[in-house]
Amino acid sequence: MNDTPTTGTLHHVEIWVPELRRAVGSWQWLLEALGYTVFQDWEGGRSWRLGPTYLVMEQSPALTADRHDRRRPGLNHLAFHVESRTRLDALVERAPAYGWTLMFPDRHPYAGGEQHYAAYLEDEDGFEVELVSFDRPGPS
Repeated sequence: MNDTPTTGTLHHVEIWVPELRRAVGSWQWLLEALGYTVFQDWEGGRSWRLGPTYLVMEQSPALTADRHDRRRPGLNHLAFHVESRTRLDALVERAPAYGWTLMFPDRHPYAGGEQHYAAYLEDEDGFEVELVSFDRPGPS
């Protein structure tokens, strides 16, 4: 894997969480399942890296709310590629054990449309992730 960034590559995303221990319990499992590794770890936060990009979870004393609302201005969700439908399905099956809830279960795995095989998960703090399969079914 090439760790040399190119212009325009995302450097990092920092997410402020109300309870770091709870966030780490959910996010560490997911990010490591997606290939990220722990990059930084300190009393108030942790980050995981994949290539030149890293994702930070930090419990800041400057928070103004105790739950994220994806419907307010700001971050709605993070979307991650997943190499296959089989792997995506396995992640969805294990996600509840790590504090994730499947969103739109009545439309899963096509909540994003008939040609979009994905899962939408929400953690206990209201943060949403979208897992998107990048394999396409073969011709019928």
